[in-house]
Amino acid sequence: MIIVDNALSFREEVDNPIKVGVVGAGFMSVGLINQIERHTPGMKVVAICNRTLDRAVKCYEKAGVSNVEVCDTPQQINENIIAKKYSICESPETLCQAEEVDIIVEATGAIEYGASVILTAIKAGKPILMLNPELDATVGPILKHYADKAEVMLSQTDGDQPGVIMNLFRYVKGLGLTPLVCGNIKGFLDEHKTPTDMEEFARNVNQGTRMITNFTDGTKLSFEQASVANATGMGVAKRGMSAYRSKEHIDKLTSIHDVEELKSLGGIVDFVVGAKPGPGVYVYGATNDPMVKDYLKYLKMGPGPLYSFYTPYHLCFFDIPSSIARAFHFGDPVMYPKAGPVVEVVAIAKRDLKAGETLDGYGGYLSYGVCENYDVAREENLLPIGLAEDVVLKRNVPKDKAVTFDDIVYPEDRLVYRLYEDQLKMFLPTPARVNA
Repeated sequence: MIIVDNALSFREEVDNPIKVGVVGAGFMSVGLINQIERHTPGMKVVAICNRTLDRAVKCYEKAGVSNVEVCDTPQQINENIIAKKYSICESPETLCQAEEVDIIVEATGAIEYGASVILTAIKAGKPILMLNPELDATVGPILKHYADKAEVMLSQTDGDQPGVIMNLFRYVKGLGLTPLVCGNIKGFLDEHKTPTDMEEFARNVNQGTRMITNFTDGTKLSFEQASVANATGMGVAKRGMSAYRSKEHIDKLTSIHDVEELKSLGGIVDFVVGAKPGPGVYVYGATNDPMVKDYLKYLKMGPGPLYSFYTPYHLCFFDIPSSIARAFHFGDPVMYPKAGPVVEVVAIAKRDLKAGETLDGYGGYLSYGVCENYDVAREENLLPIGLAEDVVLKRNVPKDKAVTFDDIVYPEDRLVYRLYEDQLKMFLPTPARVNA
């Protein structure tokens, strides 16, 4: 991103950094704040909002920042920014209403709380970057609609797989090819793993057990691919995607797809397990231009009809500063839902579930998430896993069967349910299929 680093260098020279407010103080925030404060010219994390203030303080301490004050009002944050001090606060409203803050990074990792943060930032007129594919895949389309009405930018970030895939998607389109598969390379998959199974591993990598379980059982990947689907207009070829297992390089796996079928579907999101390079992402594209085919063959891209493009890594928070600069300085969001939902992540029982049990959400003991096309999910009244937390089952659900809205006691008092209802009203009955 040469144009980004030049822009940030100029901001550093004229002492006009992009002033970032971060909501959330977890694993990703720690890395992001360190990356900005130690390694990114022309940008500062001027304030952190977290429900537990000592975690916000630790984020700053790990980044070498010591001149931090607790603030209870937006004006206090404004005054600190002008004085080149740093602020922490407990309330998203306090952070979002501070006029001196340029952009909000929502890094809560939660759906209900994350949604309230996004709405607060929209109301305050602040551009927002989300580190939250779980939220985006569940109610991203309606949040984007509200942001558009308020003329506020809402985007996911580069660094995690969805943003890296979207960069590659744009690159392949820019070459004149038609992207037909947007894929993710996963190293391991066991849909039935529980937090108990993953506790030791999570401790060894210094992450939360539920988050590691969310990775391992495939739910996180499904959230990510649903976000890509909603940003590109691509669907899934079948429930759960292909989950094709191979130790081959991703370049060697183009033959698992039928090009004409892919075209008839308008392209798909997908993933493979165990392929190289891992962890990476890929886009398969096609062209009808004979000259382009000849040149691609000459350039060692193979004979087609599908051509493989991949990025062999995703660097999480290392790439988020460039996302911030793209959004705030250049008005270039990384990715967002283009219209209505195309794919949802639906809840599947990890074991035989009994009436009266309370679902424990993604990364838990009772369900995992898989991708399903929006029209099918709504026709079958399937429950998105992003809504499957602290809701009571009113009837049994067999292992590996989808949970439906008919299976649960519907909680009407939650923000995310109200947002989902608004999303249903706006985007039913036909899902959007608008290629980016």
